[in-house]
Amino acid sequence: MIYMPTIKQLQYLVALQRSGHFGKAAEACYVTQSTLSAGIRELETLLGVTLVERNRRVVRFTPLGEQVVKRAWRLLAEADAIAELARAAGKPLASELRLGVIPTIAPFLLPAMLPELRARWPELKLFLREEQSGPACEALARGQLDCLLLALPYGCGDIEYEPLFEDPIRLAFHPGDFPHPPALVDPQGIDETRLLLLEDGHCLKDHALAACSRATFRPDQSVLGTSLHTLVQMVENRIGMTLLPQMAIDAGILANTAIETRPLASPEAKREIALAWRPSSPRAEEYRLFAKALQDARRPR
Repeated sequence: MIYMPTIKQLQYLVALQRSGHFGKAAEACYVTQSTLSAGIRELETLLGVTLVERNRRVVRFTPLGEQVVKRAWRLLAEADAIAELARAAGKPLASELRLGVIPTIAPFLLPAMLPELRARWPELKLFLREEQSGPACEALARGQLDCLLLALPYGCGDIEYEPLFEDPIRLAFHPGDFPHPPALVDPQGIDETRLLLLEDGHCLKDHALAACSRATFRPDQSVLGTSLHTLVQMVENRIGMTLLPQMAIDAGILANTAIETRPLASPEAKREIALAWRPSSPRAEEYRLFAKALQDARRPR
């Protein structure tokens, strides 16, 4: 008799490979660490092999374990596709939707949109996951997310997407540091030693650099912000200036500050907000419907 691994065992194995830590993997699977560890040991016993080397400091997959976990990713993606196919056969947007959102969009776009989405589709169970662009695109490809709100251009792999709107990028500064700003700022005149950017991993950093339209632009890498709110506080305290997306400004990120903003004289001073999903998804029409609702919810009343 051949014993087959269970979906749950493979989920535990994949979660461990993704986090590299038994405790974090258990948390991601909503089980105790002992339950997850026992599940993986059962899988190893079932297969008659060692998949994971364990010690107090590090979790290391064996060469065979690496091969098994790669196939486990594919199997889980197919299992998720079966569930997704069933959801697509029912009433549109009346089931679960796992939506990824990048940090430079989530706090500025969703608060105004979520109430209208709930009113339009009361049966929709929306699960939000905020992650930087790279991990979010990876989660989408692996089936951990159904769709993703992101900013383009960005290399997110093989995706389909629906453009939502353009989001201009503006220069933000303290008036004491820029006493006579022009109505339209030439990126060539920005002092690169004074420009504050987000740390690596945020796609807005690449969009900001592209907005400056200077191949040799080298801002100070010793001072990087972990979030747009952090950058705003640094600008308010006259540490430098930064580049902010219009949606953050519209959402009130500069409230109670002396910071002013100006548009940039550059065709690259913008990003495109889009909803993306896997090309193989059977719920593509639902996602287009969802994208249209996001556009409608953003329009002023």
